[in-house]
Amino acid sequence: MSTAMLAAPFQAEFDANSQEFSFAGVVRPRSVDEIAQSISMFRNAIEEARGVLYINVKRLAQMNNTAFHAFSRVVLDACRTRSDIRFVVVTSSVVGWTERMFRHLGKIEPQISVEVYDSKFYPGQAFVEDTSFIPILRTQTKMTWRHERKILPRHGMRPGITMADICCGIGDFAVLVRKEFQPARIVALDHSKASLAYARDVASNFGISDIEYSYGDASEMLLEDNQFDLVTCRHSLQIFNQPDLLLKELYRICKPGGRVYITNEKNSHCLGEPRAQSIQWTYNEVAKLFAHFEMDVELGPKSRRYLADAGFDDILVESFMVTNQDGDPQDFADIITAWENVYAGEMAVKRGDPPEFIERFRQGFRDHIFAALHPKGYAGWPIWAASGRKPL
Repeated sequence: MSTAMLAAPFQAEFDANSQEFSFAGVVRPRSVDEIAQSISMFRNAIEEARGVLYINVKRLAQMNNTAFHAFSRVVLDACRTRSDIRFVVVTSSVVGWTERMFRHLGKIEPQISVEVYDSKFYPGQAFVEDTSFIPILRTQTKMTWRHERKILPRHGMRPGITMADICCGIGDFAVLVRKEFQPARIVALDHSKASLAYARDVASNFGISDIEYSYGDASEMLLEDNQFDLVTCRHSLQIFNQPDLLLKELYRICKPGGRVYITNEKNSHCLGEPRAQSIQWTYNEVAKLFAHFEMDVELGPKSRRYLADAGFDDILVESFMVTNQDGDPQDFADIITAWENVYAGEMAVKRGDPPEFIERFRQGFRDHIFAALHPKGYAGWPIWAASGRKPL
């Protein structure tokens, strides 16, 4: 891998292993001479590449016409001399202008194509971006908050800090943190426009104007390095097909000495009485269903390993059980109903499960609801909370 720092904060980088040339930051040269080094590196990358060369501009915040035309000229010249190579420009819906600018090249030259990095890149993202899931997400946070508000101080939460809530979803966690702990600054980022719109409405309704809601890709954030005392990311690593990439970004934006806090589940450990056997069977199948869509809802106990592999130290892991005893049992039952609708509905159908399987699958959820609402019943949903410190 080779890199070229031209004029901060612009960076060009070539990864020979994946044949990917990446641009990041802001590039606004007054003349081509200012970016001659990266132009040369780009030419060398093209000469070295065989088949497909990926041009990654997902983290390119700004590019003026001087830079765009200089790099485009190199690509177009290569197309005329190298019929054996194809260029794939990878942009992001987060920085929409890149799609418009670079797609123009594809109209000029058929060897160039543009791919927009958005929810289709996450195999299971569409399921959790379904707006019908929003009410149940609020109930989930309501039930988990009873536990998290007590444990968060052990993981670095305190008044006056700067924090980022990545994959903030509908933003209710950020609102609760704002009220309870009064951090000096909160950035809340998510990839779902519908969820962010809902989050902004909730904050507005509560008279909260100092949460910075931001649209962004959690695995390629435009946030600067080393700026947050605490970075939270709840129930999200488990639905990314590459959680290590997400953790790498969380690590990057965390200050040295700051902490990254994550929560994840182990769905096969959901339990209930009575009808325990049926409930257990269904949640074992939930884990398999998510694995089919490249998500790991068994990730919770693996948190320590993921944090250690990402470079964190002073790792703290604890778990808590959300139960039907946490307030109104109907809240717990409503969560399970929503899970049944999504997991035994769209997801199972999309996997191609036969009707008899789906019926047995649904029965386990119904039995879990029965356990939650039964006067003598017990229903549980285990969650692992973990944090690691970024070394000084």
